[in-house]
Amino acid sequence: MAYSKESLKSTRVTGVAQKYLYIHTIGCQMNVHDSEQIAALLKEKGYQDTGDAGKADLIVINTCSIREKAAQKVYSRVGRFHEYKRRNPRLIICLTGCLAQQEGEKLLKRLPVLDMVIGTHNIHRLPELLETVEKTGSRITETAFRESVQSIRVRTDPRNGAVSAYVTIMQGCDNFCSFCVVPYLRGREESRPEQEILNEIALLADSGVREVTLLGQNVNSYGKRSPDGSDFATLLKKIGKIPGINRIRFTTSHPRDLSEQVVRCFKEVDKLCEHIHLPVQSGSDRILERMNRGYTSAQYREKVARLREVCSGISITSDVIVGFPGETDADFQATLALMDAVRFDNLFSFKYSEREGTAAVKLEGKVEEPLKIERLKVLQSLQEQHTLAGNKSREGRVEAVLVEGASKNSGCDVSGRTRTNRIVNFKGGAELIGKTVSVAITRAYLHSLRGELH
Repeated sequence: MAYSKESLKSTRVTGVAQKYLYIHTIGCQMNVHDSEQIAALLKEKGYQDTGDAGKADLIVINTCSIREKAAQKVYSRVGRFHEYKRRNPRLIICLTGCLAQQEGEKLLKRLPVLDMVIGTHNIHRLPELLETVEKTGSRITETAFRESVQSIRVRTDPRNGAVSAYVTIMQGCDNFCSFCVVPYLRGREESRPEQEILNEIALLADSGVREVTLLGQNVNSYGKRSPDGSDFATLLKKIGKIPGINRIRFTTSHPRDLSEQVVRCFKEVDKLCEHIHLPVQSGSDRILERMNRGYTSAQYREKVARLREVCSGISITSDVIVGFPGETDADFQATLALMDAVRFDNLFSFKYSEREGTAAVKLEGKVEEPLKIERLKVLQSLQEQHTLAGNKSREGRVEAVLVEGASKNSGCDVSGRTRTNRIVNFKGGAELIGKTVSVAITRAYLHSLRGELH
């Protein structure tokens, strides 16, 4: 049956009382939490989450465009949803996030199946814009930057029985690394009021959440533009006093902005977990300068040394880009040397992906794709050795594990994380979920640990 614009108006307005929402998220923890906020906004409009895209009245694809691979996933995924639209012309498909901000109106032309393209500063307007589409059948693009990003204040309800939750404390970035599109797609740094964050976390604790992860493109810059004079170290200390919250984590940190006050929090705030994600990107000073990172390899190592001096058992993870324009064999070897010196617990590594609008696009010395692939394999092989050795060092220890839920590996097991962010699987029942238990580590693998209740 074919639907005209007029018929769409009536069916979208007078459809069934219960409406279903399916969200597909591509990207990092921040995107995951953005999707939670989208679900919270639309819940007020009668939309209920469903895990079945074929059942949905509204599909939202929340996107990332930091790397080319993530952007390509979007186009592939939207193509798969085309069949649902063919079967149900009343279905509304919306694309949000960084790719939406970057491409805007062009996406409606490239992907005729889309009804809405909503950029990073306009998520709060999604219910209002959705109502317009439902009533008129029109297609909408909204990518204007706003003075304040209202969606970072949207509170989300934790899932039933959820042990952990994300809390956005700031958005945007002022660093302008030459490879990064974040300042252009997320905008400049904006911090939430301190008391607003504390109130949200207190409510999460009351609902049974025991661990919070603080989110921001650069959490170390929290409060820099705030009129109340708040800063990240002070915020961590205040969160540490909230009853019911047992663990605090945060991501992501820019090394240049990691202050001595924040470093000392790993000793002074008992609830702050012994783990930091501190992206280095390269071990070569020449490449770091081209990336506009604002530190040298030696300065990065000094930060690591200070972290380990304050907190001897801290787990340090990082990001590395290989094949950045101008990267020579010597530059790459400098990165491997830094990895040997630091011995990261884990590493997220990527081939350089050219992003339109960044300064790096204009740099000379493009590295050929086969060489990028070769370097990435070498780097990842070295990191696997370091990760496995780090995990092996936990064998025989007794670790405090916050049980998050059933294990993906076995119906007889539960799974949780150590304070150093290692996954542990062990035999146990649902009554353990939400509790912190002592687990003796019996076996180490590349991506997880095996243990027994102690």
